Amino acid sequence: MRTANASARPGTRAPAGAGRAFRSYAGEMYARRRRTYFILMGACLTLFVLAWSVVRLWSVAAAIAMCVVAAAIPPVAAIVANRRGPEDRWWDESGDPESDRWWREIDRHDRG
Repeated sequence: MRTANASARPGTRAPAGAGRAFRSYAGEMYARRRRTYFILMGACLTLFVLAWSVVRLWSVAAAIAMCVVAAAIPPVAAIVANRRGPEDRWWDESGDPESDRWWREIDRHDRG
């Protein structure tokens, strides 16, 4: 993976401050994804633990139903946490000003 300060072509440089903006954006995007994933996986573990430590004492059927729901959470967590948000620009990690200009032009054509 290229960093924002790596030049796309020999003899070119990224604009000053581009590295900080890219790292900040990437950090926020991955933080959102990690947070979503860990919340969903925490709910999964909580359902499993509650099902077999507490709920089974009153209803085994309810505990089994909770485990079925908990078993469906991990694939959903992976899909939800890895989906691309509307502001995610994961396809353009170069930091190259010319490439950024091309992507802005393409984005304008897609919207209208």
